[in-house]
Amino acid sequence: MVCLSVMLSACAATAKQACAPGEQRIVSDMVYFGTARPTGTVAPEEWDDFLRTEVTPRFAQGFTVWRANGQWRTADGSIVREASYVLSLVHPDDEASDAAVGAIRERYRARFEQESTLRVRHAACASF
Repeated sequence: MVCLSVMLSACAATAKQACAPGEQRIVSDMVYFGTARPTGTVAPEEWDDFLRTEVTPRFAQGFTVWRANGQWRTADGSIVREASYVLSLVHPDDEASDAAVGAIRERYRARFEQESTLRVRHAACASF
């Protein structure tokens, strides 16, 4: 319990640190999208269309994507290894951006029959 308290206080201290002059507080999200589906895999053309129709309208200011290979445990306990995509989004820490990330994840799950996507969110400072 003491270890958890120390870890949580360290997280709180990190989140309250001020940004350097010329920087602004932002959120850095990385969202992981698997490509295996019950009827095959998500084709590169389908991924490109998803980026064009779902991601770009929500994050027109920009984003970064790369291909990856991953592994995860499904709800039934089996291990799945699959090709995946990682989407990196840098955005303001506001409700609209948070809702946009949630909508992208939900649209991907529904469109490509996915059990889940993974979102990793970090507070950070950025300058442009």
